[in-house]
Amino acid sequence: MATKKDSGIKVGSNEIELVDFRIVKLVNGKPYEGIYGINVAKVREIIRMPKLTELPGVPKFIEGIFDLRGVVIPVVNLSTWMNVSSGRDFDKKVRVIIAEFNNILIGFIVHEAKRIRRINWKDIEPASFASSSSSDSDVEKNKITGVTRIEDNAVLLILDLESIVQELGLVKPPQDIDKLTSGHEFSGIAVLLDDSITARRAMKTALDHMGFNVVEAIDGQDGIDKLQGLYTDLGDAKFKKMIKIIISDIEMPRMDGFHFASQVKKNENYKHIPILFNSSISGGFNQERGAEAGADGYLVKFDPKKFYEEISRVVKK
Repeated sequence: MATKKDSGIKVGSNEIELVDFRIVKLVNGKPYEGIYGINVAKVREIIRMPKLTELPGVPKFIEGIFDLRGVVIPVVNLSTWMNVSSGRDFDKKVRVIIAEFNNILIGFIVHEAKRIRRINWKDIEPASFASSSSSDSDVEKNKITGVTRIEDNAVLLILDLESIVQELGLVKPPQDIDKLTSGHEFSGIAVLLDDSITARRAMKTALDHMGFNVVEAIDGQDGIDKLQGLYTDLGDAKFKKMIKIIISDIEMPRMDGFHFASQVKKNENYKHIPILFNSSISGGFNQERGAEAGADGYLVKFDPKKFYEEISRVVKK
């Protein structure tokens, strides 16, 4: 199993490495193996099923906790979280994926960890499922962030595992940005890239209060398009004066943040704009990759105080 530092992906290649794992569910009484993926950059390690200590009064998808080298880690049963019936007891193939989101460690029970896949982001379609139905399949769809096809025309689904951290209340609610700044101390345009509506809303609120006019984009390709549109509308001189900063997520369908940053820095019209990555992917290695892509800073979502301080540092510099 490759680790983060073993990754051979070149920064700016617009590729992602996914751990391919499986969840078995019953469909019309027959077992069906669902294919899912998680970014290798978020995986600390994959282990056999440990002995768990059950916790009272927690959501039913929490199987328990265990001690991993001095760190107590909650363990989530993914089939329970997705509200699907697996019809399968834990067996020798069952693994726990230890992942890190927003500097928080959490374990996910999967029925099998298959392999690592390298996939281009342009081949990953954003999930746009929406349904008011409460059936198992719809509940599962609403927890998907991306979809891509693999061999034999099978479909691999990228789950929104980060939302579990929020459901468990492991992320402290952000303090109001107005407690950190008197407001409107900056001016000009901030370009904001993130495929999550929730994340964009939180950051836009903060940027609005700081005085920026915010232009939003849903992925790297949309970000390039928005920059081109602004350059055409404003003209070269005004564009260079008005565009103060780009804040970008890393994991985005079609074009990821690293590839987006490399494209910006290659463009004579845009390369002067400072770029700040704001991602749930933590760890020094990923910060190094961000710097290699041309970023001026790297933040782990979403600490308003650090967000404000880093934007102030980058813009004032």
